[in-house]
Amino acid sequence: MALRANSPLVSSETDFKTMSEINVTPLVDVMLVLLTIFMITAPFLLQSVKVKLPETSPVAALKPAQAMVVSVQPDGKAFLGQKPIELPALEARLKAELAKAPELTVQLRADAGVPYGRITEVMASVSRAGVAKLTFITAHAPGKAGAPQGKR
Repeated sequence: MALRANSPLVSSETDFKTMSEINVTPLVDVMLVLLTIFMITAPFLLQSVKVKLPETSPVAALKPAQAMVVSVQPDGKAFLGQKPIELPALEARLKAELAKAPELTVQLRADAGVPYGRITEVMASVSRAGVAKLTFITAHAPGKAGAPQGKR
């Protein structure tokens, strides 16, 4: 099929005119590619926080457990009830209590200034003794949600 000279598809004049607007299509394409790269790499960057975790020895299998209070002072000293106790003795004492009451629960009261490593040592001793239920005792912060409010 041949085109005739007077056809609207064939013109002797050029239809090209100068554009005065910026062509944003390439800019949008580049921005979408950059956005895609950012969305893929961002989760990997967030997982790069390095933390040295405290180490404990392996724990024994847990048995169902009923209620003793273990307290840890800011200097790291442990107490069973009101009496000071070392961690090996704590483990032996809890094993003996578990023999009497298999539903034993240990409540851990640790000062806010106790190093995390010391708390994990106490928790590991409790766990090695076979205590299945370990709860943490905390205090309500004044003015927080759920805390009782005074009279006005």
